[in-house]
Amino acid sequence: MCRCVDRYLRANGDANATCTMHNIAVRREWSTFSTKEKKNYIAAVQCLASKPAKAPSFVAPGAKTRYDDFVATHTNQTLSTHGTGNFLTWHRYFTWAYEQALRNECSYRSYQPYYNWPKWSDDPSKSPVLDGSDTSMSGDGSSQPGRNATCIPSNDLCQISLAPGDGGGCVQSGPFTNFTVNLGPVAPALTDVAPNANMSGLGHNPRCLYLVHRRPGLFADHRPHRHRLLLHPHAGRLRVRLPRCAHGRPLHRRRRPGGDLFASPGDPFFYFHHAMIDRVYWVWQNQDVEKRLRAVGNTAMLNNMPPSRNATLEDELDLGFVGVPVVTIGEASSTLAGPFCYVYA
Repeated sequence: MCRCVDRYLRANGDANATCTMHNIAVRREWSTFSTKEKKNYIAAVQCLASKPAKAPSFVAPGAKTRYDDFVATHTNQTLSTHGTGNFLTWHRYFTWAYEQALRNECSYRSYQPYYNWPKWSDDPSKSPVLDGSDTSMSGDGSSQPGRNATCIPSNDLCQISLAPGDGGGCVQSGPFTNFTVNLGPVAPALTDVAPNANMSGLGHNPRCLYLVHRRPGLFADHRPHRHRLLLHPHAGRLRVRLPRCAHGRPLHRRRRPGGDLFASPGDPFFYFHHAMIDRVYWVWQNQDVEKRLRAVGNTAMLNNMPPSRNATLEDELDLGFVGVPVVTIGEASSTLAGPFCYVYA
């Protein structure tokens, strides 16, 4: 086994061999974490949300915490990192940077967990991520009767119509009941969200996390979609289909600010979800490493509006005040090269 891993790393890892079988990290599903590991992760997230922001006020006046630095960066770059050729690598780097902040700034000892969509699709309330326990990302929101259907990404551009669920108010159980969302919204999918006085969404707008009921169907069974994605040979098609069938529904149905694409990292669940997106991307790449590892598809702007050039491996990924070095799409294409050294279980 070790020899196989070593051969794979030599063939597909970084030329300088800094990533070896002795230091490779393994990202796991939350349900495999021990109680101690879960509490360590939760404490690290809360720690990040207690540290002062690095982004200056002229960049993000509403950013009050180190956690907000990530929300501000995502908000600032949404239009150039969604529906684009860099979507998968940008979010890979963004999720990794968050993981590194938890580890290096807040004493987290493991790696970013992921949420396995189909594993819990029959009943999301049984998922240890969503069960409302003290080792979850918090449970149901308070009941808000009379809610209307929700359009994703917005009422003006209704690509997905979601039937109203129960709940809709502030989360009532779990470790994030008192978690404060400071930034956004910019383009909320839900209409009863307090607007941000700053049109950029970067003004200070403190509020709680909201959750619509965790019923079956809100996290649909994505196995048929995932299988089709993994069989498709083109990176451009993966980039288009993966966000539509797997990205929007679980996150944007679940909680605000998840209902706002721009400020969606304001919900700690965002990183579980994007680790799973990265896992699907990783599996897809490893089915044909020679052709897929550095494949790039699509253009540089959201859904090519306005029309823009094709994305390239030389395009830079700059996460601003998140505080990591600028890398290229090419450098972020392998989880065993560039700044990375991890695989998925």
